[in-house]
Amino acid sequence: MATAAKRRLALPTALTRDLERLARRKGKSTVAVLRDLVTENKRDCLVQEFTQIQGYWSKKAKARGVLTARDLKRYLAKP
Repeated sequence: MATAAKRRLALPTALTRDLERLARRKGKSTVAVLRDLVTENKRDCLVQEFTQIQGYWSKKAKARGVLTARDLKRYLAKP
């Protein structure tokens, strides 16, 4: 059973040259460079999403006067 999906990718000539140059500089194959770039992009998107969610809930907490861990415990203990 195959563990990787094969894909064809058509890139403009200039981008292909940049990719090959980057691969040579890093000492990796073009596929490895593309894999790294996709992984890095996915991680960056997740970090950005986490930061947005964290900001949302931080604003909600501040609006309710929850600024410290002690404040949070007190807030959660309220009936």
